[in-house]
Amino acid sequence: MRIKFLVAMIIIVFSIGISVSILIINNKTIPKVNLVDINDVIHVAEKNWGQIRGDTFHTSDMEQPFSIINNEETVLYQTPGSDFSHLYEAIKNKDTIIDVKQHNEIVGKLIIRNNEQEIIQQLKSELVTFIVLLFALLLISSLLYAAYIYRVLLKPFQRLQIFAANVAKGHLDFPLHMDKNNYFGAFTESFDIMREELATARQKEYEANRSKKELVATLSHDIKTPVATIKAVSELLLVQANAKKILKQVNTIYSKADQINLLVTDMFHSTLEELQQLKLSITEQSSEVLVPMIEDVNYHHQIHYDPIPQCIILTDPVRMQQVIDNIISNSYKYAGTSISVQSQINEGYLELYIHDYGPGMREEELPLLFNKYYRGTNVEGKNGSGLGLYISKYFIENTLGQIDCYNRKDGFTVVLKIKLA
Repeated sequence: MRIKFLVAMIIIVFSIGISVSILIINNKTIPKVNLVDINDVIHVAEKNWGQIRGDTFHTSDMEQPFSIINNEETVLYQTPGSDFSHLYEAIKNKDTIIDVKQHNEIVGKLIIRNNEQEIIQQLKSELVTFIVLLFALLLISSLLYAAYIYRVLLKPFQRLQIFAANVAKGHLDFPLHMDKNNYFGAFTESFDIMREELATARQKEYEANRSKKELVATLSHDIKTPVATIKAVSELLLVQANAKKILKQVNTIYSKADQINLLVTDMFHSTLEELQQLKLSITEQSSEVLVPMIEDVNYHHQIHYDPIPQCIILTDPVRMQQVIDNIISNSYKYAGTSISVQSQINEGYLELYIHDYGPGMREEELPLLFNKYYRGTNVEGKNGSGLGLYISKYFIENTLGQIDCYNRKDGFTVVLKIKLA
């Protein structure tokens, strides 16, 4: 419909332009030479020669401008528009030149101005002016129509592009305003409904995942209670048992209960971290708090450690206990050797070097050990979730510290850098 309107408008403008051009041309007529009028002017000039004044030719019907000159080319009379200057110029301009005689002698001349070129030039000027105005009108109309097309077509399409890009990036909080008066009105409404449906589906998915994670966290927390009871009873039986067979069986129960406790703890912490509920409380503590943390996991007295330098550290004691538990439990599980702990103060950190004497890890696996759910190639036949080191790194880095690991010729080392206060 709008294209037809544009075509009709162009046809109308051009029709008007052609019509006006024809009128301009028709209105420009070149005065015809009237011999009667010329003879009348000659007669009056010859009759009044020597007494020609301004009103001498007031009765003349001559339409063309003319001049009366004597033989010395002095202008005796001229009408407006004649502008005689020189006889040579009159000849050059193709003016009509007629002799004025008295007593059969030429006493002057009648110069009839040939204004044909002036009329043609004026006609050209008017046509050019009109054509320029016509094209200016077309240009303004085209610009207005282009602005209209931009407003009703291109701008809505650009909004659709931006909207589609936001949806593709997952930004569903930006509504697409509807305008039923443009071509994209129906599409706009449909796309915005789609955005609302996607946002609703995403919210439902988020709530479902959150419910599942909260269920896992709740179950993990609840499982820890019976596991703790099993460990307590196992410890009591270990003290009371005398027979080697029973002692071995109870020791197995205790070991497996401890493994279950570590796995459930990792799962519980991972779920809390995903729920953004894994809180830390950083306080200034004496480095002496690390000694009971190490002793707490010093099963069968396999850990040997040097005195820890006296200093004040920034840490969360509960979380630091979990970090040490995770690292030493991994050493027990995968190395199965004794463990030594060395410490020193270096560049604003208290550094703990936890050494075991097992086979270590492949070099290409070292950068991956702290990734969530990653387990190395040495885990065959050993239980685990791949969360212990990941959670340890989370705790250490969020208490302004650092954690790293490397292979030695005689084993594997994990380095804890605890920030000094």
